[in-house]
Amino acid sequence: MLLELSVKNFLSFKNEITLSMYASAEITEHERYNVFSVGGQRLLRTAVIYGANASGKTNLIKAMQFMKNFVVNSLELHSEKEIDIEPFKLNTETANLPSEFEVSFLYQDVYYRYGFVIDTKRVHHEWLYYAPSEQEIRLFERKFENEIDTIVLGENFSEGEPLVDNQQPKLTRERALFISVVSQFNGAISRKIMDWFTNDFKVLFATQEETFEGVSVKKLGDALYKKEILKFLQAADTAIEDIDLVKVKPQDISGHIPDKLKQLVVSKGKMLVTKHSVFNTAGTMTDSVLWRMEDESEGTQKLFALSAPLIETLKKGETLVVDELDSKLHPMIMRFIINLFHSTESNPNHAQLIFATHDTNLLSQRFFRRDQICFTEKDEYGSTDLYSLADYQWDENELPSENRYKRDYFKGKYGAIPFIGELKLVFGDSDDI
Repeated sequence: MLLELSVKNFLSFKNEITLSMYASAEITEHERYNVFSVGGQRLLRTAVIYGANASGKTNLIKAMQFMKNFVVNSLELHSEKEIDIEPFKLNTETANLPSEFEVSFLYQDVYYRYGFVIDTKRVHHEWLYYAPSEQEIRLFERKFENEIDTIVLGENFSEGEPLVDNQQPKLTRERALFISVVSQFNGAISRKIMDWFTNDFKVLFATQEETFEGVSVKKLGDALYKKEILKFLQAADTAIEDIDLVKVKPQDISGHIPDKLKQLVVSKGKMLVTKHSVFNTAGTMTDSVLWRMEDESEGTQKLFALSAPLIETLKKGETLVVDELDSKLHPMIMRFIINLFHSTESNPNHAQLIFATHDTNLLSQRFFRRDQICFTEKDEYGSTDLYSLADYQWDENELPSENRYKRDYFKGKYGAIPFIGELKLVFGDSDDI
């Protein structure tokens, strides 16, 4: 489970920002459902990110995705290919400095803190700490200084010794992460770090959700998961009786299916279909029909695409990050998803959901604590800041109101809203414009 994630000098983040999943000791609301305790720490089950368009919400999630992907895939980067990293470019100093990433998390009840500093050419700094007890211990630290790449190993990281000679890395290219190299040799600790990034830390974007070859389609082959996916869709009131991949022939495909999808169906020989009941005028079910998934509403398609990632996250106690979670979904469906994570019955393993949204209907004391609500806002120099509603002075004597967060947000009390200017259009002949 995620504890904190920090990023500096990446995309719109000039200065270091930190997303924290630690629960504030000063806030006591929703203790039973929105907070859980593990390893002596109180952590949040969910976090929601608000902000104006282009304020940096998506960039925060891109930072998470970049860190995850670089850890998992840095070994596959060709030795002559530059790292695809983009620093903050609106400042003459940071445009030429490396980007920094750090994450702390719990995996199998052990605390880890891992990070790296990189630019397009190489890894400049990399470190890993853990705390098997209360005290944090360094496992390794790698630094590139004075044109020399050195690695110092802690006494508890003997798995890295075969890859280091006199503090010089062996088999670790300048654009590869040391943790990734050690994990290839089945190091016990390094494999755990890789497992967390690969399996327990999921990041989804809207452009990745609506795909027929996503996680949800693959999970339909598992009878148990298929049953859970169907239950999820039915609980969301989609009126779907069944869902499956069925074999089809090219001649059975109607002409209005997009060419890209048609090629996919023909090459795979299967089509994703849903089953719906047919009723007569007396309200009695008389038959059923099969619909192609693309004939379902866009909201239903998104629900299906999210179904397996959500179910798997809840079952395994993982962390799921979603950009624009509310896109194409009814506000009641959003509440349904959030309640899944806030319920001790559906979320017994302390799974976490982090998402960006514009749905201010959720900006309420009814659903979230103040430390669960984050905002992104750009300053006059184009740099994004991230802050929590818990950072604001709170008048405890004010009468509780379900709409207080939303009301104050639209008043601009918390910032993170667009400043709408006046648009004057000129009508008339083109010579007058």
